[in-house]
Amino acid sequence: MDARTSTILERAADKARRHVGNPARAETLSLTLGRTTAPTPMLFVRYPPCLAMVLRGRKRTLDADSLETEWGPESFLITPVNLPVIARVMEVGEEGDFLSLNWRLDPAVVSEVAGALQRDARTAPPERLGTTTAEIADAVDRLLGLLDAPEDAPVLLPLITRELTLRLMRSDQAPRLHAAAQHAHADSVSIAIDHFSADLARAWTIDDVAALCHISTATLTRRFRDVTGLTPMRYLKRLRLGEARRVLLVDGRSASQAASAVGYLSAAHFSRDYRAAYQVPPTEDMRRLSRG
Repeated sequence: MDARTSTILERAADKARRHVGNPARAETLSLTLGRTTAPTPMLFVRYPPCLAMVLRGRKRTLDADSLETEWGPESFLITPVNLPVIARVMEVGEEGDFLSLNWRLDPAVVSEVAGALQRDARTAPPERLGTTTAEIADAVDRLLGLLDAPEDAPVLLPLITRELTLRLMRSDQAPRLHAAAQHAHADSVSIAIDHFSADLARAWTIDDVAALCHISTATLTRRFRDVTGLTPMRYLKRLRLGEARRVLLVDGRSASQAASAVGYLSAAHFSRDYRAAYQVPPTEDMRRLSRG
């Protein structure tokens, strides 16, 4: 990352730190700010359609092939639809904390900006992470600046929202945003996600969900990969493992009960998938929590 971009992001991180304890003000800007002062274990988070950035520190994200990708301020993540993410904080920054932000994408603005631009000729899905540019960093910094000047937000927020969307459209993640804009509110990916979320325990097949979306399995799979980087069945697995961990650690139910609640028929299969995602078997995860 070049010196200019790094300097801008340091300035943005300072603004985020001042307001991380005021989620209500951040929410008025469609922002969610995060801060921790120590590394974390693997955690499940379900991102809404958003831009996710690390302002300080580094994290690792589990990708579609269960491989971890480490990233920090030099990269960003676009999630055009609700995306289950398994990640952990690896390092805090020089100031002793890890700072991040999620900025909710506005589908109407994405469609508006996409319609005003010439469509990128590339058809292959982009890399999972985008490259943070000085222009993106500058728009984010000015967005965070509205936390200090909420009285200016009614005038400046719509302008900065369109500018930041434009900068993202000009980035290497443009195809992912175009995919979201193209299918907008009736997107088959969103329909499939809604069906999965409503009935995690169902013995889903790719044919089942494609039929509910009224498209072929090949089209559904391609659209899922374009938008989320995952196949429909891998996406479903992420949802199931995230809910299973909640059932284990929040509801206090057994591993077998958690497995059954999210549709696993085999306890061994569940334990294997859980360990691949969270790097610890479900029973040990429960013991570790109780010890903590």
